[in-house]
Amino acid sequence: MRTFRQNAAKIQTLRQQGVLNPHPEAVTDPLFQTGDFFDSQDMLQVKYEMLRRVEVEKAPVTEAAAAFGLSRPAFYQAQQAVAQQGLAGLIPRKRGPHGAHKLTPAILDFVLQQRAASPSLKTGELILRIQQQFGVDVHRRTIERHLVQQEKKRR
Repeated sequence: MRTFRQNAAKIQTLRQQGVLNPHPEAVTDPLFQTGDFFDSQDMLQVKYEMLRRVEVEKAPVTEAAAAFGLSRPAFYQAQQAVAQQGLAGLIPRKRGPHGAHKLTPAILDFVLQQRAASPSLKTGELILRIQQQFGVDVHRRTIERHLVQQEKKRR
């Protein structure tokens, strides 16, 4: 039997990994109602069991998806992810761009040169200069993060 402390730690880990089921109460499958092993809060386990139910037990997709608190499109997305990547395909990927995709090496060099020439240069002015020089809109926070990284590298 799980203690409150163990459960809280598991929930925190699931949340950090991005696999905490936002609607564990929607999982009505009997496996998840009976014991400690099956955990409706663990989205990886829920999706795996849903896929297994259809593949091994030949349950209809609509029925299985409903029992595991998911939609038919979610079933097909999970099925395709597993077919392409194995079980690792069920691990969610961070959405959107990864990293400062607008900060090309040329723009990064420009930022450092501008800051070296004028250390008191404000971020807003730096953004305007990037816009004028490269025709690219860069978010204030992107520049600030880059400058903080450069500071850490110099230390």
